[in-house]
Amino acid sequence: MIEAVKFWNEPNNKSHWDLEIDPEWSHFSRMARLASAACAAESPHLTRVLGGISPIDPGFMARMRDEGVLGGLHAVAVHGFPLDWNLWQIDEWPAKLAEIQTVTPLPVWVTEVGVSSFGAEEVQAWGLKRSAELLMGRAPRIHWYSLYDLPRAWPATTRHREAEGSSYYRHFHMGLLREDGTPKLAAREFANFTPELGICQWFHFEDHRLDDAVQWLRRLGVRKLRTGLSWADSFRPDADAWFDRQMRALEEFDVTLTLCFTPEHRGIQPHHSSAPQVAEEYAEFCARMVRRYAAGAGTPADAAAAGEPAALATPA
Repeated sequence: MIEAVKFWNEPNNKSHWDLEIDPEWSHFSRMARLASAACAAESPHLTRVLGGISPIDPGFMARMRDEGVLGGLHAVAVHGFPLDWNLWQIDEWPAKLAEIQTVTPLPVWVTEVGVSSFGAEEVQAWGLKRSAELLMGRAPRIHWYSLYDLPRAWPATTRHREAEGSSYYRHFHMGLLREDGTPKLAAREFANFTPELGICQWFHFEDHRLDDAVQWLRRLGVRKLRTGLSWADSFRPDADAWFDRQMRALEEFDVTLTLCFTPEHRGIQPHHSSAPQVAEEYAEFCARMVRRYAAGAGTPADAAAAGEPAALATPA
């Protein structure tokens, strides 16, 4: 079932939002307000979450608060990778959550936390255990990133790719499973932390790993799954057929559904991270996905548990 819907992914990260076009996030803020209102109209009690931020920046969260974005949401989310990309140590996780909690009373979800096996599988296994110790009981949702390594034939979603050096190549080693589906050391530990620890796994268009992924999620005892549907992919031939297949395969899990990625022909710049030319079109895509996969999802009690908005912000 669809447990929650998220608006965008890492909107304060230059690889996922064009900060040259929108340095003050005014385009993003309006887009998020419109999308939140559109989804609330389709399914009022479906939990609505701000796309997970990376870096963890209370200044950005304060901007979202002041722009009225948070008024229509039930939770906010953060992403953290202190052993790979962030300039802070893993034991700072509680302090990083507290930084956001000082800005908003909304629950703070951790929708991506992970450690690569780039240097050694033992590092990833230790990082999994330490991350679980630091986050379980402190965040209402925790999603480990990710189930699978990124296949070497696919590009990682960053702006500068190989020019980023080892930072780029770490993207390909974040899974509990290798590209061929064989388990790493961390996979043997993961079931010790489920079902409280969930998984974040992105599925590409017509992803060949989907059915095997479902089998592994069951085997690991996962109940909470975060994935996404791409606005850009929605313009591909037979997009709805793929979306339907993906969502049917995942219906036994409590899914947090991220909606993101600008179609090239709809962006101010022809790039997935660009602000759309017409923000209402993103809101319409979000509403259509909620109508198709989550109509009537959630209950007043579910929304209250996530953090009921005091009032839905009026879209500007």
